[in-house]
Amino acid sequence: MSTVKFPYGKDFMEYDFSGENFLGTLTSSLHGYEATKSGEELVREAMKQPYGGKKLSEMAKGKKKIVIIASDHTRPVPSKVIIPPMLEEIRAGNPDADVTILIATGCHRYTTRDELVAKFGEKIVNEEKIVVHVSTDSENMVKIGTLPSGGALLINRVATEADLLVAEGFIEPHFFAGFSGGRKSVLPGIAAKETVLANHCAEFIAHPRARTGIIAGNPIHEDMLFAAKCAGLAYVVNVVIDEKKQAIFAVAGEVEAAHAAGCDFLLGLCGAEPKWADVVISTNGGYPLDQNIYQSVKGMTAAEASVNEGGVIIMLSSCADGHGGEEFYRQMTLDTAATEKEILSRGRGETLPDQWMTQILIRILKRAKVILVSEAPEKMVRDMHMIPAHSIAEALALAKDILGNERPTVTAIPDGVSVMVVEK
Repeated sequence: MSTVKFPYGKDFMEYDFSGENFLGTLTSSLHGYEATKSGEELVREAMKQPYGGKKLSEMAKGKKKIVIIASDHTRPVPSKVIIPPMLEEIRAGNPDADVTILIATGCHRYTTRDELVAKFGEKIVNEEKIVVHVSTDSENMVKIGTLPSGGALLINRVATEADLLVAEGFIEPHFFAGFSGGRKSVLPGIAAKETVLANHCAEFIAHPRARTGIIAGNPIHEDMLFAAKCAGLAYVVNVVIDEKKQAIFAVAGEVEAAHAAGCDFLLGLCGAEPKWADVVISTNGGYPLDQNIYQSVKGMTAAEASVNEGGVIIMLSSCADGHGGEEFYRQMTLDTAATEKEILSRGRGETLPDQWMTQILIRILKRAKVILVSEAPEKMVRDMHMIPAHSIAEALALAKDILGNERPTVTAIPDGVSVMVVEK
């Protein structure tokens, strides 16, 4: 079929490519994978057979303070099917445990109560102790070591005071850490801003192994794993989700072993060979990942891996919250060549906020023009060296004008954050 549906915000955009020089879609087998059990059943089953260690109920025995690191509002983690089984198993082993849910915001904005309710439900928000991490709250950061990158490893005090530190999350392709999940709950999840900056340094972002689907030899991953081990992250429950944000696979247990098992599962489903085209259309998988331009760079990297040099990327992303970061926006309004040169000149300890996303977006813009179909203000989009549009039809017309070609080749990537575009 030539009609393609693209996730956009909480809805979809649809386009019939029958009149275009359409090469097809790049999708992962993930979306065709059908789990035989519900998300909660998968989580409970994974927790019964943890990788590399004991069951959570056994680990909880004799512990006074137990902290569960949970994802924030920007991550489509189905926490409603993960957190309840974790709480049940902790209390099965230790009914008197003092449990705190620590929200891993990284350097994102504060998670609101409404967003917490949407993630966990009223019961958990009303009955459980929840602390939202603030990366700039220096009084509540504790230094626990020095990263391989040389940066100071500071994490939230709540985590350092735990007798048992565990985490939930999800695993998906990540555009510079290789994969999300596992060790990322600590760094960047509950780390101080300066620690995140050291890990996201220009040298590491430019490293050829700091790419989607790569962990071995990836310096960003190595920093993150070190941080998780140093923090004492003892146990994780991670899921893999489909396009409906439903859990279709789950792993539990020791952080490195469980995460590796989840990554192996994902690798078998998400790989797609590029269909090189003049125009590549991508998305950020819809809400909640397409709330701002900052996050939307992730979906652009999938298109980057399949667009011809000098081509056009059409990014469909709601961006209802705007740019997603004042410093990111400021950097992107400057001359891109000069900005890139300045970023690459900075050492590991000189990273500025959001420079990594600026660095990656500039890299993409050097390869192709970017047309952003969004709800962001047009001036904001233009200020960031992209071209605003409001529909796929309008964006394709602009692309044809840019290329001077009424029949450019077109490839569609309906979910740019779920696909690893790699040449075999």
